[in-house]
Amino acid sequence: MSGDVAFPQKLLVAIASYGTNNDSYLARLIEEYQAMPLSVRIVVLSNLQKPVPPGVELIVGMPTEDPWSLPFAHKKVLAEGISNHDLFIYSEDDTLIKYRHIEAFLRVSESLPENEIPGFFRYEEYGNQQKNYAELHGHFHWDAASVVKRGDYVFAYLTNEHSACYLLTQRQLRKAMDSGGFLVPPHKGKYDLACTASTDPYTQCGFRRIVCISHFDDFLIQHLPNKYVGTRFGINEGELRAQLAALLRINSNGDRAVSLIETETRLPDAKYSKDYYEPVSPDVVAAIPKSAHAILSIGCGAGALETSLIHAGKRVTAVPIDPVISARAASEGVEMVYGDFRTAREQLSGRQFDCVIFSNVLHLVPDPKLIVSSFGNLLSNGGVAVVRVPNLARLPELWKKLSGVPHFHDLGNYGKSGTHFTSFSGVNNWFKSVGLKPGKIVGVFSSSERKASRLTLGMVDRFLASELIATGKKI
Repeated sequence: MSGDVAFPQKLLVAIASYGTNNDSYLARLIEEYQAMPLSVRIVVLSNLQKPVPPGVELIVGMPTEDPWSLPFAHKKVLAEGISNHDLFIYSEDDTLIKYRHIEAFLRVSESLPENEIPGFFRYEEYGNQQKNYAELHGHFHWDAASVVKRGDYVFAYLTNEHSACYLLTQRQLRKAMDSGGFLVPPHKGKYDLACTASTDPYTQCGFRRIVCISHFDDFLIQHLPNKYVGTRFGINEGELRAQLAALLRINSNGDRAVSLIETETRLPDAKYSKDYYEPVSPDVVAAIPKSAHAILSIGCGAGALETSLIHAGKRVTAVPIDPVISARAASEGVEMVYGDFRTAREQLSGRQFDCVIFSNVLHLVPDPKLIVSSFGNLLSNGGVAVVRVPNLARLPELWKKLSGVPHFHDLGNYGKSGTHFTSFSGVNNWFKSVGLKPGKIVGVFSSSERKASRLTLGMVDRFLASELIATGKKI
Protein backbone atom coordinates (compact mmCIF):
# COMPACT_ATOMS: atom_id res chain seq x y z
CA MET A 1 0.00 0.00 0.00
CA SER A 2 2.98 2.33 0.12
CA GLY A 3 2.26 5.51 -1.84
CA ASP A 4 -1.51 4.97 -1.78
CA VAL A 5 -2.11 8.46 -0.39
CA ALA A 6 0.14 11.35 0.43
CA PHE A 7 -0.45 14.29 2.75
CA PRO A 8 -2.28 16.57 2.40
CA GLN A 9 -5.47 14.69 1.56
CA LYS A 10 -8.93 15.65 0.63
CA LEU A 11 -11.25 13.89 3.06
CA LEU A 12 -14.92 13.13 2.45
CA VAL A 13 -16.96 12.35 5.56
CA ALA A 14 -20.52 10.98 5.49
CA ILE A 15 -22.37 10.91 8.82
CA ALA A 16 -25.71 9.16 9.38
CA SER A 17 -27.86 11.13 11.84
CA TYR A 18 -31.43 9.95 12.38
CA GLY A 19 -33.74 12.24 14.35
CA THR A 20 -32.42 14.82 16.80
CA ASN A 21 -31.42 12.86 19.92
CA ASN A 22 -27.75 12.76 18.95
CA ASP A 23 -27.45 16.32 17.65
CA SER A 24 -25.08 17.35 20.44
CA TYR A 25 -22.78 14.47 19.51
CA LEU A 26 -23.10 15.34 15.83
CA ALA A 27 -21.94 18.88 16.59
CA ARG A 28 -18.91 17.45 18.42
CA LEU A 29 -17.99 15.30 15.40
CA ILE A 30 -18.35 18.19 12.98
CA GLU A 31 -16.18 20.41 15.19
CA GLU A 32 -13.47 17.74 15.22
CA TYR A 33 -13.48 17.24 11.45
CA GLN A 34 -13.49 20.96 10.69
CA ALA A 35 -10.42 21.44 12.91
CA MET A 36 -8.37 18.86 11.01
CA PRO A 37 -5.44 20.11 8.90
CA LEU A 38 -7.07 18.65 5.80
CA SER A 39 -9.49 19.71 3.12
CA VAL A 40 -12.65 18.18 4.58
CA ARG A 41 -16.08 17.89 3.00
CA ILE A 42 -18.75 16.85 5.53
CA VAL A 43 -22.12 15.44 4.46
CA VAL A 44 -24.81 14.76 7.06
CA LEU A 45 -27.47 12.23 6.09
CA SER A 46 -30.79 12.57 7.91
CA ASN A 47 -34.45 11.74 7.75
CA LEU A 48 -35.42 15.35 8.51
CA GLN A 49 -34.31 18.93 8.07
CA LYS A 50 -31.98 20.12 10.82
CA PRO A 51 -29.54 23.00 11.24
CA VAL A 52 -25.92 22.25 10.38
CA PRO A 53 -22.87 24.53 10.63
CA PRO A 54 -21.73 26.58 7.64
CA GLY A 55 -19.86 24.53 5.07
CA VAL A 56 -21.61 21.28 6.06
CA GLU A 57 -24.00 19.67 3.58
CA LEU A 58 -27.30 18.12 4.63
CA ILE A 59 -29.00 15.44 2.54
CA VAL A 60 -32.51 14.51 3.68
CA GLY A 61 -34.09 11.24 2.60
CA MET A 62 -34.31 7.55 3.38
CA PRO A 63 -33.19 4.71 1.09
CA THR A 64 -36.34 2.77 2.10
CA GLU A 65 -39.28 3.23 4.47
CA ASP A 66 -37.38 1.35 7.17
CA PRO A 67 -35.76 3.98 9.47
CA TRP A 68 -32.80 1.66 10.02
CA SER A 69 -31.94 1.91 6.32
CA LEU A 70 -30.60 5.49 6.66
CA PRO A 71 -26.94 4.42 7.07
CA PHE A 72 -26.99 2.91 3.56
CA ALA A 73 -27.44 6.42 2.11
CA HIS A 74 -23.74 7.12 2.67
CA LYS A 75 -22.61 4.75 -0.05
CA LYS A 76 -23.90 6.88 -2.91
CA VAL A 77 -22.25 9.98 -1.40
CA LEU A 78 -18.86 8.28 -1.18
CA ALA A 79 -19.14 6.77 -4.64
CA GLU A 80 -20.02 10.09 -6.25
CA GLY A 81 -17.07 11.78 -4.54
CA ILE A 82 -14.45 9.17 -5.35
CA SER A 83 -12.63 11.18 -8.02
CA ASN A 84 -12.32 14.34 -5.91
CA HIS A 85 -11.13 12.92 -2.58
CA ASP A 86 -8.28 10.82 -1.24
CA LEU A 87 -9.82 9.49 1.99
CA PHE A 88 -13.35 8.49 2.89
CA ILE A 89 -14.98 8.12 6.29
CA TYR A 90 -18.43 6.83 7.12
CA SER A 91 -19.64 6.99 10.71
CA GLU A 92 -22.72 7.15 12.85
CA ASP A 93 -23.32 10.50 14.51
CA ASP A 94 -22.02 9.52 17.94
CA THR A 95 -18.67 7.96 17.01
CA LEU A 96 -15.69 10.29 17.33
CA ILE A 97 -12.75 9.89 14.95
CA LYS A 98 -9.83 12.25 15.47
CA TYR A 99 -6.95 13.31 13.22
CA ARG A 100 -4.52 11.10 15.15
CA HIS A 101 -6.68 8.09 14.29
CA ILE A 102 -6.38 8.91 10.60
CA GLU A 103 -2.61 9.24 10.98
CA ALA A 104 -2.43 5.84 12.71
CA PHE A 105 -4.59 4.26 10.00
CA LEU A 106 -2.30 5.53 7.23
CA ARG A 107 0.89 4.65 9.08
CA VAL A 108 -0.15 1.09 9.87
CA SER A 109 -1.71 0.51 6.44
CA GLU A 110 1.75 0.80 4.90
CA SER A 111 2.54 -2.65 6.38
CA LEU A 112 -0.63 -4.38 5.17
CA PRO A 113 -1.50 -6.16 1.93
CA GLU A 114 -4.25 -4.65 -0.20
CA ASN A 115 -7.03 -6.83 1.15
CA GLU A 116 -6.47 -5.96 4.83
CA ILE A 117 -7.78 -2.81 6.50
CA PRO A 118 -6.96 -1.68 10.06
CA GLY A 119 -10.13 -1.36 12.09
CA PHE A 120 -11.06 1.02 14.86
CA PHE A 121 -12.29 -0.10 18.28
CA ARG A 122 -14.91 1.82 20.27
CA TYR A 123 -14.80 2.54 23.98
CA GLU A 124 -17.14 4.25 26.43
CA GLU A 125 -16.29 6.05 29.64
CA TYR A 126 -17.87 5.81 33.06
CA GLY A 127 -16.97 6.55 36.63
CA ASN A 128 -13.37 7.57 37.27
CA GLN A 129 -12.42 7.47 33.56
CA GLN A 130 -13.05 3.76 33.47
CA LYS A 131 -13.72 2.26 30.07
CA ASN A 132 -16.28 -0.14 28.67
CA TYR A 133 -15.47 -1.95 25.42
CA ALA A 134 -18.82 -2.74 23.86
CA GLU A 135 -17.56 -4.59 20.78
CA LEU A 136 -16.75 -7.62 22.93
CA HIS A 137 -19.95 -9.31 24.03
CA GLY A 138 -21.98 -12.44 23.44
CA HIS A 139 -20.41 -14.68 20.80
CA PHE A 140 -18.01 -12.00 19.50
CA HIS A 141 -14.38 -12.75 20.27
CA TRP A 142 -10.78 -12.59 19.11
CA ASP A 143 -9.76 -15.33 16.71
CA ALA A 144 -6.79 -16.70 18.64
CA ALA A 145 -5.41 -18.38 15.51
CA SER A 146 -5.40 -15.13 13.51
CA VAL A 147 -2.51 -13.39 15.27
CA VAL A 148 0.00 -12.16 12.68
CA LYS A 149 2.90 -9.75 12.51
CA ARG A 150 3.08 -7.31 9.59
CA GLY A 151 6.23 -5.22 9.63
CA ASP A 152 6.52 -3.59 13.04
CA TYR A 153 2.90 -4.25 13.97
CA VAL A 154 0.94 -7.20 15.38
CA PHE A 155 -2.66 -7.77 14.32
CA ALA A 156 -5.56 -10.05 15.17
CA TYR A 157 -9.01 -10.62 13.77
CA LEU A 158 -12.05 -9.74 15.89
CA THR A 159 -15.21 -11.58 14.85
CA ASN A 160 -17.23 -8.40 15.48
CA GLU A 161 -16.41 -6.18 12.50
CA HIS A 162 -18.83 -3.44 13.54
CA SER A 163 -17.46 -0.25 15.04
CA ALA A 164 -20.11 2.14 13.65
CA CYS A 165 -17.60 3.60 11.20
CA TYR A 166 -14.88 2.86 8.68
CA LEU A 167 -12.08 4.64 6.84
CA LEU A 168 -11.07 3.81 3.27
CA THR A 169 -8.49 5.19 0.89
CA GLN A 170 -9.51 6.04 -2.66
CA ARG A 171 -7.97 2.82 -3.90
CA GLN A 172 -9.85 0.77 -1.32
CA LEU A 173 -13.15 2.47 -2.06
CA ARG A 174 -12.69 1.88 -5.79
CA LYS A 175 -11.96 -1.78 -5.15
CA ALA A 176 -15.05 -2.04 -2.93
CA MET A 177 -17.19 -0.52 -5.67
CA ASP A 178 -15.68 -2.79 -8.33
CA SER A 179 -16.47 -5.85 -6.18
CA GLY A 180 -20.20 -5.39 -6.71
CA GLY A 181 -20.84 -5.63 -2.99
CA PHE A 182 -20.73 -1.95 -2.08
CA LEU A 183 -23.43 -0.15 -4.07
CA VAL A 184 -26.22 -2.48 -3.04
CA PRO A 185 -29.74 -1.89 -1.65
CA PRO A 186 -30.24 -1.91 2.14
CA HIS A 187 -30.01 -5.45 3.43
CA LYS A 188 -29.32 -7.53 6.49
CA GLY A 189 -26.32 -9.80 6.61
CA LYS A 190 -24.25 -11.08 9.49
CA TYR A 191 -25.48 -8.00 11.37
CA ASP A 192 -28.69 -6.00 11.61
CA LEU A 193 -29.59 -3.38 9.01
CA ALA A 194 -27.76 -0.39 10.50
CA CYS A 195 -24.63 -2.38 11.35
CA THR A 196 -24.56 -4.07 7.95
CA ALA A 197 -24.18 -0.68 6.25
CA SER A 198 -20.86 -0.10 8.04
CA THR A 199 -19.53 -3.64 7.65
CA ASP A 200 -20.25 -4.36 3.97
CA PRO A 201 -16.67 -3.43 2.96
CA TYR A 202 -15.46 -6.35 5.07
CA THR A 203 -18.28 -8.85 4.63
CA GLN A 204 -18.89 -8.63 0.88
CA CYS A 205 -16.30 -6.41 -0.83
CA GLY A 206 -13.21 -8.58 -0.44
CA PHE A 207 -11.54 -6.83 2.50
CA ARG A 208 -10.57 -8.23 5.89
CA ARG A 209 -10.78 -5.98 8.91
CA ILE A 210 -7.99 -6.59 11.39
CA VAL A 211 -7.12 -4.82 14.64
CA CYS A 212 -3.63 -3.59 15.45
CA ILE A 213 -3.14 -5.12 18.90
CA SER A 214 0.47 -3.99 19.32
CA HIS A 215 -0.61 -0.32 19.03
CA PHE A 216 -4.16 -0.83 20.21
CA ASP A 217 -4.66 2.56 21.85
CA ASP A 218 -3.92 4.35 18.57
CA PHE A 219 -7.16 2.92 17.18
CA LEU A 220 -9.43 3.53 20.17
CA ILE A 221 -12.32 5.82 19.29
CA GLN A 222 -14.96 7.11 21.69
CA HIS A 223 -18.63 6.17 21.54
CA LEU A 224 -19.95 9.40 23.02
CA PRO A 225 -23.34 8.36 24.52
CA ASN A 226 -21.85 5.68 26.81
CA LYS A 227 -25.15 3.86 26.27
CA TYR A 228 -23.83 0.35 26.84
CA VAL A 229 -22.21 0.97 30.21
CA GLY A 230 -23.80 -1.28 32.81
CA THR A 231 -25.43 -3.54 30.22
CA ARG A 232 -24.43 -6.96 28.92
CA PHE A 233 -22.63 -5.25 26.04
CA GLY A 234 -18.95 -4.85 26.72
CA ILE A 235 -16.07 -5.75 29.01
CA ASN A 236 -13.95 -3.68 31.36
CA GLU A 237 -10.35 -2.53 31.07
CA GLY A 238 -8.86 -5.41 33.05
CA GLU A 239 -10.58 -8.06 30.97
CA LEU A 240 -9.62 -6.38 27.70
CA ARG A 241 -5.96 -5.93 28.62
CA ALA A 242 -5.72 -9.57 29.72
CA GLN A 243 -6.99 -10.66 26.31
CA LEU A 244 -4.60 -8.35 24.45
CA ALA A 245 -1.68 -9.65 26.51
CA ALA A 246 -2.66 -13.22 25.67
CA LEU A 247 -2.78 -12.37 21.95
CA LEU A 248 0.65 -10.77 22.11
CA ARG A 249 2.05 -13.81 23.94
CA ILE A 250 0.79 -16.00 21.13
CA ASN A 251 2.73 -13.82 18.69
CA SER A 252 5.87 -13.84 20.84
CA ASN A 253 5.81 -17.61 21.38
CA GLY A 254 5.14 -18.38 17.75
CA ASP A 255 2.28 -20.67 18.80
CA ARG A 256 -0.71 -21.50 16.68
CA ALA A 257 -3.53 -21.17 19.17
CA VAL A 258 -6.22 -23.83 18.91
CA SER A 259 -9.90 -23.22 19.59
CA LEU A 260 -11.79 -25.96 21.36
CA ILE A 261 -14.87 -25.84 19.12
CA GLU A 262 -16.58 -23.85 16.40
CA THR A 263 -18.59 -21.57 18.63
CA GLU A 264 -20.89 -19.84 16.12
CA THR A 265 -23.99 -21.49 14.72
CA ARG A 266 -25.21 -20.81 11.19
CA LEU A 267 -28.63 -19.66 12.38
CA PRO A 268 -29.85 -16.06 11.89
CA ASP A 269 -28.00 -13.67 14.23
CA ALA A 270 -25.79 -16.64 15.15
CA LYS A 271 -28.51 -17.71 17.56
CA TYR A 272 -27.52 -20.31 20.17
CA SER A 273 -23.82 -19.62 19.66
CA LYS A 274 -21.55 -19.89 22.67
CA ASP A 275 -21.70 -16.79 24.87
CA TYR A 276 -18.07 -16.04 25.68
CA TYR A 277 -19.14 -13.89 28.64
CA GLU A 278 -21.74 -16.07 30.34
CA PRO A 279 -22.70 -14.68 33.74
CA VAL A 280 -22.82 -17.00 36.71
CA SER A 281 -25.96 -19.12 36.48
CA PRO A 282 -27.57 -19.72 39.90
CA ASP A 283 -29.19 -22.86 38.47
CA VAL A 284 -25.81 -24.30 37.46
CA VAL A 285 -24.36 -23.46 40.87
CA ALA A 286 -27.33 -25.14 42.56
CA ALA A 287 -26.77 -28.29 40.48
CA ILE A 288 -23.17 -28.66 41.68
CA PRO A 289 -23.07 -30.93 44.77
CA LYS A 290 -22.04 -28.97 47.85
CA SER A 291 -19.58 -31.77 48.64
CA ALA A 292 -17.83 -31.35 45.28
CA HIS A 293 -14.34 -29.93 45.72
CA ALA A 294 -12.45 -30.80 42.54
CA ILE A 295 -14.37 -29.40 39.58
CA LEU A 296 -13.69 -29.60 35.86
CA SER A 297 -15.29 -27.12 33.45
CA ILE A 298 -15.47 -27.94 29.74
CA GLY A 299 -15.82 -24.97 27.37
CA CYS A 300 -14.82 -22.19 29.78
CA GLY A 301 -15.19 -18.70 28.34
CA ALA A 302 -14.34 -15.55 30.29
CA GLY A 303 -14.80 -17.68 33.40
CA ALA A 304 -17.29 -15.88 35.65
CA LEU A 305 -18.60 -19.22 36.97
CA GLU A 306 -15.16 -20.77 37.32
CA THR A 307 -13.66 -17.83 39.22
CA SER A 308 -16.69 -17.68 41.51
CA LEU A 309 -16.09 -21.33 42.38
CA ILE A 310 -12.43 -20.55 43.08
CA HIS A 311 -13.53 -17.80 45.47
CA ALA A 312 -15.87 -20.31 47.13
CA GLY A 313 -12.88 -22.50 47.97
CA LYS A 314 -13.19 -25.06 45.19
CA ARG A 315 -10.31 -26.41 43.11
CA VAL A 316 -11.23 -25.65 39.50
CA THR A 317 -9.67 -26.94 36.29
CA ALA A 318 -10.97 -25.75 32.93
CA VAL A 319 -10.68 -26.72 29.28
CA PRO A 320 -11.27 -23.26 27.79
CA ILE A 321 -12.55 -22.27 24.38
CA ASP A 322 -9.15 -20.72 23.67
CA PRO A 323 -6.19 -19.21 25.58
CA VAL A 324 -7.33 -15.63 24.90
CA ILE A 325 -10.83 -15.55 26.36
CA SER A 326 -9.69 -17.50 29.43
CA ALA A 327 -6.70 -15.29 30.25
CA ARG A 328 -8.37 -13.33 33.06
CA ALA A 329 -9.76 -16.48 34.71
CA ALA A 330 -6.32 -18.11 34.53
CA SER A 331 -4.82 -15.14 36.37
CA GLU A 332 -7.37 -15.64 39.16
CA GLY A 333 -6.39 -19.23 39.88
CA VAL A 334 -8.35 -21.39 37.45
CA GLU A 335 -6.07 -24.13 36.16
CA MET A 336 -6.24 -24.15 32.35
CA VAL A 337 -5.75 -27.18 30.11
CA TYR A 338 -5.40 -25.90 26.54
CA GLY A 339 -5.92 -27.58 23.20
CA ASP A 340 -8.63 -29.49 21.39
CA PHE A 341 -10.77 -32.12 23.09
CA ARG A 342 -8.36 -34.98 22.36
CA THR A 343 -5.29 -33.09 23.55
CA ALA A 344 -7.02 -31.83 26.68
CA ARG A 345 -8.33 -35.29 27.53
CA GLU A 346 -4.84 -36.76 27.23
CA GLN A 347 -3.45 -34.13 29.56
CA LEU A 348 -6.13 -34.94 32.13
CA SER A 349 -5.59 -38.69 31.98
CA GLY A 350 -5.39 -40.28 35.42
CA ARG A 351 -7.09 -37.41 37.24
CA GLN A 352 -10.51 -37.51 38.91
CA PHE A 353 -13.11 -34.84 39.61
CA ASP A 354 -16.18 -34.61 41.81
CA CYS A 355 -18.08 -32.62 39.17
CA VAL A 356 -17.72 -31.96 35.44
CA ILE A 357 -19.57 -28.95 33.99
CA PHE A 358 -20.55 -28.60 30.32
CA SER A 359 -22.03 -25.10 30.01
CA ASN A 360 -23.58 -24.33 26.61
CA VAL A 361 -21.04 -26.34 24.69
CA LEU A 362 -22.45 -29.80 23.95
CA HIS A 363 -25.01 -28.64 21.37
CA LEU A 364 -22.11 -27.17 19.37
CA VAL A 365 -19.86 -30.25 19.12
CA PRO A 366 -20.18 -32.89 16.38
CA ASP A 367 -20.69 -35.77 18.84
CA PRO A 368 -22.07 -34.74 22.26
CA LYS A 369 -22.20 -38.33 23.55
CA LEU A 370 -18.50 -38.79 22.81
CA ILE A 371 -17.56 -35.66 24.77
CA VAL A 372 -19.80 -36.55 27.73
CA SER A 373 -18.34 -40.05 27.78
CA SER A 374 -14.73 -38.94 27.42
CA PHE A 375 -14.75 -36.38 30.21
CA GLY A 376 -17.45 -38.14 32.25
CA ASN A 377 -14.93 -40.95 32.70
CA LEU A 378 -12.92 -38.55 34.84
CA LEU A 379 -15.69 -38.46 37.46
CA SER A 380 -15.05 -40.15 40.75
CA ASN A 381 -17.68 -42.61 42.00
CA GLY A 382 -20.75 -40.60 42.92
CA GLY A 383 -19.48 -37.65 40.88
CA VAL A 384 -21.94 -35.55 38.90
CA ALA A 385 -21.94 -34.17 35.37
CA VAL A 386 -23.81 -30.87 35.00
CA VAL A 387 -25.03 -29.99 31.51
CA ARG A 388 -26.42 -26.62 30.44
CA VAL A 389 -27.90 -26.37 26.93
CA PRO A 390 -30.51 -24.29 25.11
CA ASN A 391 -33.94 -25.89 24.94
CA LEU A 392 -34.58 -26.16 21.20
CA ALA A 393 -37.84 -28.02 21.80
CA ARG A 394 -39.48 -24.86 23.15
CA LEU A 395 -42.61 -23.73 21.34
CA PRO A 396 -41.19 -20.66 19.52
CA GLU A 397 -38.37 -22.72 18.01
CA LEU A 398 -40.66 -25.59 17.06
CA TRP A 399 -43.01 -23.14 15.33
CA LYS A 400 -40.14 -21.60 13.36
CA LYS A 401 -38.88 -25.02 12.36
CA LEU A 402 -42.25 -26.47 11.36
CA SER A 403 -43.56 -23.34 9.62
CA GLY A 404 -40.53 -23.05 7.38
CA VAL A 405 -39.04 -19.82 8.72
CA PRO A 406 -35.86 -19.32 6.64
CA HIS A 407 -32.83 -21.13 8.09
CA PHE A 408 -34.80 -22.48 11.07
CA HIS A 409 -35.99 -25.50 9.12
CA ASP A 410 -32.37 -26.70 9.51
CA LEU A 411 -32.58 -26.41 13.31
CA GLY A 412 -31.16 -29.62 14.73
CA ASN A 413 -29.36 -30.56 11.52
CA TYR A 414 -25.85 -30.12 12.86
CA GLY A 415 -24.21 -30.12 9.45
CA LYS A 416 -26.37 -27.23 8.22
CA SER A 417 -27.17 -25.24 11.37
CA GLY A 418 -24.12 -25.90 13.54
CA THR A 419 -26.27 -27.04 16.47
CA HIS A 420 -27.91 -30.23 17.66
CA PHE A 421 -31.58 -30.34 18.62
CA THR A 422 -31.36 -30.32 22.41
CA SER A 423 -34.36 -31.20 24.58
CA PHE A 424 -35.32 -32.76 27.93
CA SER A 425 -35.35 -36.28 26.52
CA GLY A 426 -32.27 -35.71 24.35
CA VAL A 427 -30.05 -34.76 27.27
CA ASN A 428 -31.26 -37.72 29.33
CA ASN A 429 -30.42 -39.99 26.42
CA TRP A 430 -26.87 -38.65 26.38
CA PHE A 431 -26.46 -39.58 30.04
CA LYS A 432 -27.98 -43.04 29.67
CA SER A 433 -25.87 -43.87 26.62
CA VAL A 434 -22.62 -43.25 28.53
CA GLY A 435 -23.66 -44.96 31.77
CA LEU A 436 -24.59 -41.92 33.87
CA LYS A 437 -27.79 -41.96 35.90
CA PRO A 438 -29.99 -39.00 34.86
CA GLY A 439 -31.15 -36.72 37.65
CA LYS A 440 -33.73 -33.98 37.68
CA ILE A 441 -33.71 -31.55 34.74
CA VAL A 442 -34.40 -27.94 35.67
CA GLY A 443 -35.85 -25.52 33.17
CA VAL A 444 -34.57 -21.95 33.04
CA PHE A 445 -37.33 -19.42 32.38
CA SER A 446 -37.65 -15.77 31.52
CA SER A 447 -40.21 -13.82 33.55
CA SER A 448 -42.91 -14.33 30.89
CA GLU A 449 -42.06 -18.02 30.54
CA ARG A 450 -42.23 -18.49 34.30
CA LYS A 451 -45.67 -16.91 34.38
CA ALA A 452 -46.85 -19.29 31.65
CA SER A 453 -45.34 -22.20 33.60
CA ARG A 454 -47.37 -21.28 36.69
CA LEU A 455 -50.56 -20.92 34.67
CA THR A 456 -50.08 -24.39 33.17
CA LEU A 457 -49.02 -25.92 36.53
CA GLY A 458 -45.67 -26.86 35.04
CA MET A 459 -47.26 -29.44 32.74
CA VAL A 460 -45.69 -28.00 29.57
CA ASP A 461 -42.41 -26.77 31.02
CA ARG A 462 -40.44 -28.79 28.50
CA PHE A 463 -41.94 -26.58 25.77
CA LEU A 464 -41.50 -23.28 27.65
CA ALA A 465 -38.03 -23.23 29.21
CA SER A 466 -35.36 -21.35 27.29
CA GLU A 467 -32.53 -23.44 28.78
CA LEU A 468 -32.08 -26.78 30.48
CA ILE A 469 -29.84 -27.64 33.45
CA ALA A 470 -29.42 -31.41 33.72
CA THR A 471 -27.37 -33.70 35.95
CA GLY A 472 -26.05 -37.20 35.44
CA LYS A 473 -24.45 -39.21 38.24
CA LYS A 474 -21.68 -41.78 38.03
CA ILE A 475 -22.71 -44.85 40.00
